[in-house]
Amino acid sequence: MASDNTLTNKRIRLRIPKNYHQEPVISRLVSDYGLTVNITAAILGANAIGDGWFDLELQGTDVQIQSGLTYLRDLELEVWDDTKANDW
Repeated sequence: MASDNTLTNKRIRLRIPKNYHQEPVISRLVSDYGLTVNITAAILGANAIGDGWFDLELQGTDVQIQSGLTYLRDLELEVWDDTKANDW
């Protein structure tokens, strides 16, 4: 088992509804949960019309990543785990 300070990566796909476009959702993953966030792909309509879709790579400890995912789910955002099954 990895130690508590071991950094891991997790890839997710995140849907951010238009009513959240003014919220710093991704920024809070960095500032509040200490994650390194790499946006690997994004779709956001012109003038922020419609939902935004983001493919993110999160880097942090297991605790940081799980806390960040809990935050996203608490906002009732759709989150898909895009990490390959070899994490198990």
